[in-house]
Formats: sequence, structure tokens, C-alpha cells
Amino acid sequence: MFSISCLRVFSKVKLKIEAAVQAARAAFPGWSSWSPQERSRVLNKLADLLEQSLEEFAQAESKDQGKTLTLARTMDIPRSVQNFRFFASSILHHTSECTQMDHAGCFHYTVRSPVGVAGLISPWNLPLYLLTWKIAPAIAAGNTVIAKPSELTSVTAWMLCKLLDKAGIPPGVVNIVFGTGPRVGEALVTHPEVPLISFTGGQLTAERITHLSAPHFKKLSLELGGKNPAIIFDDANLEECIPATVRSSFANQGEICLCTSRIFVQKSIYSEFLKRFVEATREWKVGIPSDPSASMGALISNTHLEKVRSYIKKARAEGAQILCGEGVDTLDLPPKNRAGYFMLPTVITNITDESCCMKEEIFGPVTCVVPFDNEEEVIKRANNVKYGLAATVWSSNVGRIHRVAKGLQSGLVWTNCWLIRELNLPFGGMKSSGIGREGAKDSYEFFTEIKTITVKH
Repeated sequence: MFSISCLRVFSKVKLKIEAAVQAARAAFPGWSSWSPQERSRVLNKLADLLEQSLEEFAQAESKDQGKTLTLARTMDIPRSVQNFRFFASSILHHTSECTQMDHAGCFHYTVRSPVGVAGLISPWNLPLYLLTWKIAPAIAAGNTVIAKPSELTSVTAWMLCKLLDKAGIPPGVVNIVFGTGPRVGEALVTHPEVPLISFTGGQLTAERITHLSAPHFKKLSLELGGKNPAIIFDDANLEECIPATVRSSFANQGEICLCTSRIFVQKSIYSEFLKRFVEATREWKVGIPSDPSASMGALISNTHLEKVRSYIKKARAEGAQILCGEGVDTLDLPPKNRAGYFMLPTVITNITDESCCMKEEIFGPVTCVVPFDNEEEVIKRANNVKYGLAATVWSSNVGRIHRVAKGLQSGLVWTNCWLIRELNLPFGGMKSSGIGREGAKDSYEFFTEIKTITVKH
């Protein structure tokens, strides 16, 4: 049974969500009637204000999440600015379909209209980056939104609230609610007047959202995790491949859904690659987030740190070899920071494809390196997981690149690079990595409803 205090908490949460929904509903008629040009203007103004506060936001993001200040300055906040500018521009360039039926004397055309109140739930790993990736297309299309950032990293979302009025966004268009998933998130997902949910996060939460939203037939966009392979053929340029693969494995402490966690290396170069990769990984400095020379900061929480460490313990129990990192090398930190959630980037080898470290999303600075013989084999092994978000392929053979990219069950495939994004094109995964796509056209279609109109003349 719930205690009276628990009932009071849930009652307060429902009142909070109800107030946000009513504010969003009240603002919707006015905001949706604004022209795309008017909405574009205020989104660009919001981007300008955020850019002017870049250093303040970067400092806050680094302190709140644990990422390096350098990464927050060069990736998180600039990309948040770009999200607003990109959708401020793209909303001006969508076209509709039309067709004429002379024999019936009819003309058909389509229109797209905003859905209404959009529920947006974002994760803790790239807090403002992914929150703005949802807010920008939703309001650009004319929706009003209720956005819930992760309770672990809410500071920059709160700071963003202060810029909304200055940018000229009317009250009620963007409503940000704070709290945990089981309380605030579920109240948002189950509200009957929130017809659309966009979520980025873990599979178990996505399953819960799907279950709770099913009775209401809500539109869902679910961007989930990955177990992303890097496939390195013997004709790869290792001078470029090795530093890029270190980065793809350990950037943001490995807390990016696109990070590489399985590295398949062709046997003829396996030993050389492994030696050089471990050497390069040991150069990847773990330090306090404000240290400009640090490549990695702290993990999000002690709970998550212990979860990541548990995978390394399991790998050891299975007979795998830890070549560097956790339990092998010494973590050098200032005395006052040694109790923090820091962990060395870790490389595992001598591990089977059926190991949990090769099957499950660890979401930390851990990657596994294994050899392969040929193209057909490695495609099969790379696809032998429930996820299908991203992959990288390293080769100088263009024909091979196209064959392998086509064969991989991944929503994104980078070749001879990593994390170069074109925001016009679809982003999203296959299989258990999610439902739907995000990007200029895909986000516009998700945040609008299409209507076909027929006129007989």
C-alpha cells in the first residue's frame, strides 16, 4: 500500500504535469498560427542568446554531468546552438505534395499541421545537446512542448528557461518539468492530452513508455542504445583509424549511444593494431573535468561506475584479458578527487562473441577487440546483437565499403571516420535501438500530422 506521504507526492506530481499541459494547450492556438518565418526568427534569437552564454552553459554542463569542460565547450553547447539554427532554417523549406486528376475534375494536395502538445524526455549523457535536438524541431513545426530532462543532469535545462522569454517565445510554448522518470515521466507519458512522446534513453524505459502510451495510441519516437561495431580491414589507414577509434570508444567517458564497444580487426593486422591501440588508449588522459589536458572526465554516478566495473569483473571471470585500464593501470588523480566516479579507459580481448561484454550495452569507457578472417564472417558477427544503431568501417577499398555498409544492420554507418553528422539526413537505429528517425524531414514529419485535401472543380 502507498503511504499518505507517497500519495501526496504523486498528487503534487500530477498537479505539476496538469499545470504544464494546460499551459501548453493554452499556448498552442497562438503559437501554431505563427508563420514559419516568425517561428524561425525567435529560434534564431534563442540560438544567438545561447551562443552568447556558451561559456556559462559549458561550465555548468561539465560540472553537472562530469564530461570534460573542453568537450562541453567544443561539442555539447555549440551543437545545442546549431540545433536551434538548423531547425529555424529547415522549417522554411518543406514542401507539400499535389496531384491532378483531369478525368475526375479533381485536384489533390497535402498539408501538414502541428500535432499539439509534445512530450519530450531526454537523457543524462548529452543533456542540453539532446534536449534541444527535441525542443527545436517540435516548436519549429508549431507544437508546444513539455520537456523532462534527466533528474541527474537538469541544470542547463533550467538555465535554458531563462533565455526563452528573452528570445520572444511566448509563455506556455516550452514547459520544462523536473523530476524522476517513474513519477514525472510516467505522469507525462500517460496524460491523455499529450498525443506525442519523443524519448531518448534506455530500452527498459522505452518498453515502459510503449506499454503506458498504448491505450492512448500516441505517436512515439524512441532513440535507444547501441552495441556499435568498428570493422577494421587490413587495408585500413591505421594512422587515422587508431586515434579515431580510441575517440569513438572513449569520448564522453564512453557515455554516448554511438560509441564503439566492439572492435573487429582483420587477423593479418590484429597484433599490430592491438599493440598500437592499447598504447594510444593509455595516452587518453583521465582527469578532473576542468583540466584542459584531460580526454575523459568522471562517469555520471557511483551506481553507474559500479555497473561498468561489474562488466569487467564478468569478463575476467570468463577468462578474458584486460590489456589496459581498470585493474591493470593506476589512475592518477589529485587526492581530493580520488573518491570521484573516475575510471580508466579499458580494453578487453580474448573474449567470445557470446560474452555479455560483447552483447550488452555497457555505456562506459570499455571496448572489446577481437580478430576476424573475412568480410562475410565479420558482417554476420557484427549483426549478432539485438542492437542496430551505428557502425564504423575502415578500409581503402571503396567496393568493400559499400558492400559491408549495406550488409550491416545499423541505422548509421560511418566509413573511415566517426561522428560526422549531416542533420538533414535520418538519425536512428534498427532492431532494439529504437523506433523512428530524427533529422530535418523525419523530425518534421514526426511532429506534424499529414492531411490530404481533394478539391473538385
